[in-house]
Amino acid sequence: MSVDDLARFTVDYREADPLALLGEPGTLALIDFGADAAPGKPDPRCLRVPLNAVTRAPHEHWRVDAPIDSGLNGALRWTAGGGWMFVALDVDEAIHGGIEAAAEHAYRTLCGFVGTRAERHFLRLWNYLHAINEGDGDAERYRRFCIGRAHVLTEHCIDRYPAASAIGHRGPPGLLQVFALCAATPGAALENPRQVSAWRYPRDYGPTPPSFARAMRLPNDSLAISGTAAIVGHASRHERDLAAQIDETFANLDALLDAAMLPAFDVHSPLKVYLRRAEDAPVVEAALARYLDPAVPRLLLAGDICRRELLVEIDGWSQTSR
Repeated sequence: MSVDDLARFTVDYREADPLALLGEPGTLALIDFGADAAPGKPDPRCLRVPLNAVTRAPHEHWRVDAPIDSGLNGALRWTAGGGWMFVALDVDEAIHGGIEAAAEHAYRTLCGFVGTRAERHFLRLWNYLHAINEGDGDAERYRRFCIGRAHVLTEHCIDRYPAASAIGHRGPPGLLQVFALCAATPGAALENPRQVSAWRYPRDYGPTPPSFARAMRLPNDSLAISGTAAIVGHASRHERDLAAQIDETFANLDALLDAAMLPAFDVHSPLKVYLRRAEDAPVVEAALARYLDPAVPRLLLAGDICRRELLVEIDGWSQTSR
């Protein structure tokens, strides 16, 4: 499929009734947050992420201008249409013997399924795991997750890494949740000139560096932005200084937009802001008001960042083709 054959794909935050959103033509995915966010009707397009919203919690609505097909493949749920696909999988670590093996299972399942599809190109991945910072040194759960993920990506000869986020949730212990946006046409990975590529991190950060790009230019020229925090080069900056970390994070986001030759975030740029401490919300909201146009959609979520010293992380979209 050529780029011109892809249907229009958009992401929005919506506060409509979830069943009404599911009834809209072209709904590819409906993502909700918190313990009570899941719509009551089972549907492969629905996903509940176990992160509590710090403020309001609109629905994240993925839509394509095309008919939708959906189904289940074992525990994996999928929906596809117009050359785009949403896939999601929840894994119980206890069944697999820990986070490293659970990550291997999740990625082997996802890669095995996606590899059979026309929409075989991973563009953007989200990883939510319990107690991401638990464990010392190489025993830290995030480092073990990175090892398990990398094993499978190597098996499948995936060396053009997609954009990604990895956040610690405080929901059910042992739950690993992975979901992805895929397409029939590949995107183009984008790195940040202020940062060392994550997959080139030195040994200080674990036996296997994280396997993701800083952003991915989608086939429709929109940008999917990975989790971005106060990291310059490969080192964390401003340990435990929230205000300075926010400033550094926005310096990194601005650098990504500049590298992609995109304008500032606008109404078509929904962002997720992950807070290690929910009580920091007033300070973060004040900073967002300084850096962002009021029309920029933003969702504040309580979650742990992959480095213990970091207090805030931001990911999201810059959508140019609507």
